[in-house]
Amino acid sequence: MSAWFGDHKVLERVSLTMPAGEVTALIGPSGCGKSTFLRILNRMHELVPAASLAGEVLLDGDDIYDRTRKLQDARKHIGMVFQKPNPFPAMSIYDNVISGLKLSGIRAHRDEKDELVERSLVAAGLWKEVKDRLRQPGGGLSGGQQQRLCIARSLAVRPKVLLMDEPCSALDPTSTRVIEETMTELQKEVTIVIVTHNMQQAQRVSQQCAFFLAAQGTPGAIVEYGDTDAMFSEPQDERTFDYVNGRFG
Repeated sequence: MSAWFGDHKVLERVSLTMPAGEVTALIGPSGCGKSTFLRILNRMHELVPAASLAGEVLLDGDDIYDRTRKLQDARKHIGMVFQKPNPFPAMSIYDNVISGLKLSGIRAHRDEKDELVERSLVAAGLWKEVKDRLRQPGGGLSGGQQQRLCIARSLAVRPKVLLMDEPCSALDPTSTRVIEETMTELQKEVTIVIVTHNMQQAQRVSQQCAFFLAAQGTPGAIVEYGDTDAMFSEPQDERTFDYVNGRFG
């Protein structure tokens, strides 16, 4: 996969396999294309004016950029959680969770919605904290709770993949720990790809890791990819060793 913003090339032939049922962490300094790559994975890159790309994104062997496939289908199977929690603030916790159904064109009866809300909030580790106030605004939750509400919203449409762009960078240590525990539970049912600048977090939550780097004036590329423990203990590239040990970035 290669990508551009206008004439500026930001990714150079990035090729990466993200195994099902595992967490893959994307690490690297700011400006090396990690978040752009993540947005490409659920067709958000194409919404940026003057953005373009070349290559394929295969989910179970099918290219999500195939012209016969609808954007809506890709978003249904590949959810996204952003750096800053973005629930609909005036909408209730309950309605926040089921909002994805409307956007995806999925119809459900009231009983089905009730079951779906509970299941999604349980999966996101939030049910016990909000089960008695589901009709209260989502904007009234704490930052960490709002982020888990966004996770529940993404899970409601039953995606195969969940993309997370620095989901804990705006959270306190306690909320970060809860989100990480939630990710560990979620990987049993959904494949997770996370962008993080926190090396300890990458080690804690991921099984696979990809190190992105962009030398000055050149587009981002993957320097090294593989088992997370091996990447941190015995990296194959000197640049990887320097980065994971805090010598730059």
